Amino acid sequence: MPIPRIPPCGGCGWICAPDAPASDRAVAPLAMNLRQIEVFRAVMLAGSVSGAAQMLHVSQPAVSRLISYTEQRLGFALFQRLRGRLHPTAEAQKLFGEIEVLYQAVQRINGLADDLANQTGGMLRVACSPSLAYALMPMAIAAFARRWPDVKVAFEGMLAEPLVDALLTQRVDLAVAIVPLQHPRIQTHRLYRNRIVAVLPPGHRLAARRRLRVTDLRDERVIGYSPETPLAHAIGRLYDGAHLAPRWVAEVKQTHVACAMAQQGLGIALVDEQARVGGAWPDLQMRELSPSIDLQVRLGYSRHEPLPALAQAFADELRALDHPGLVAAG
Repeated sequence: MPIPRIPPCGGCGWICAPDAPASDRAVAPLAMNLRQIEVFRAVMLAGSVSGAAQMLHVSQPAVSRLISYTEQRLGFALFQRLRGRLHPTAEAQKLFGEIEVLYQAVQRINGLADDLANQTGGMLRVACSPSLAYALMPMAIAAFARRWPDVKVAFEGMLAEPLVDALLTQRVDLAVAIVPLQHPRIQTHRLYRNRIVAVLPPGHRLAARRRLRVTDLRDERVIGYSPETPLAHAIGRLYDGAHLAPRWVAEVKQTHVACAMAQQGLGIALVDEQARVGGAWPDLQMRELSPSIDLQVRLGYSRHEPLPALAQAFADELRALDHPGLVAAG
């Protein structure tokens, strides 16, 4: 949560010292106040003045003026401009480490204040990979709601890039994904195994086998996925490894659509095993694949922001789910 805005003093367009009698400020001036710390931190994270201005919803000149003013107060440079890019000085790097400790402490205070103000309510914002939206996440949200019945949960399924963007822009508190969520500002933890399995239509000839090899899919009609989905990339690697050319009969974006088509006998659906957790397709036969790919379920959140109490509570409920189809990630 951003540090509360304070009215500017008028000189540089930003507040440059706390409201206090002039005599007090002269006796014990602050080299950096919370506003200067917020702006310096934003420039360090964004890597540019323009990026920091976007993060803070202010103008670029306002950021530049405050950084210049801060450097004057500190007595040393924070950034050097080389070939059109800002590079933090060694002093700035040392300062940033200490500022992160302070900033996270302020965030914890703000989070605590919010929790105290919302003892009978609140909002939790969660996003997930689409294939997790039909079983795993409803189970976790239901478990969370039993302990926090007055909290509203805003929930949405997203592909990989929107998931990362939602976390970085703080539109969601947590993301649960079957993709790595690779970004230096995102912390992830592995939760559950999530291998690719074959879903067979009712009465399919391969249903008599307990486990299938990828080579068993030769010449089989298979329901595929759009190229931008993580399943499309993973299934492509399986076929490439077996030196097979897939026989696609349809292209979808979501596993529940693939299962619905398999239910109608269109072909075999290759899905991540979280699709079977909800038990929505009792007539379909799911078989393990050998070899397979594990699209492990991961929990992601901002590395630089402490988890709000509600988000931590949800993460705890997600980890504690008890279901025979859930296996802890190796």
